[in-house]
Amino acid sequence: MAGLVVIGAGPGIGRSVAARFAREGLPVTLIARTPGPGVVSADCTDESALRAALDTAATRFGPPEVVVYNAALIQADTLGELPLKDLQEAWAVNVGGILTTAAHLLPATKTFLITGGMPEPKPAYVSLSLGKAAARTVADLLQRQFGPQDVHVATVTVTGPVAPGTFHDPDTIAEHYWDLHREPRPQWRHEVIH
Repeated sequence: MAGLVVIGAGPGIGRSVAARFAREGLPVTLIARTPGPGVVSADCTDESALRAALDTAATRFGPPEVVVYNAALIQADTLGELPLKDLQEAWAVNVGGILTTAAHLLPATKTFLITGGMPEPKPAYVSLSLGKAAARTVADLLQRQFGPQDVHVATVTVTGPVAPGTFHDPDTIAEHYWDLHREPRPQWRHEVIH
């Protein structure tokens, strides 16, 4: 049975999304840098390792029905503070992994969701602002390319720090991913802002 793959399965949104889909009976594969129970370990900036992890997920349950790209490098940095090498490393996590995942799985995967953020750039988070703006553009490009092949691409744009018991509770945010996955094609949304 095809299931869900979550890339960037840390203790916040990634784990909450996995739990939400699992409650509906979908098998779940978590991909994260940190090894753990039920986790396929891979660094999303390592193209070969990420592709191998995606293949492992497909071997377990078949090609994934849903992919959630949730990996992000969140760090405070101002314009000119980071050397180019560090900006490129942030870009590799925030954007490069999305491109690798999409190239490896689309159009076979029918729901491709990206955790967005920074609906407006924040001067104290330059690398993340740039990465999330690019992620939104990638989502739009993927939707234009693969939407005609019945692939739903969307972002869930999170407007603040994720923490349990707050407006940005990861369990509440996870509902958006489930709702997007279940939307009938005529009602597809391409961004949900929370």
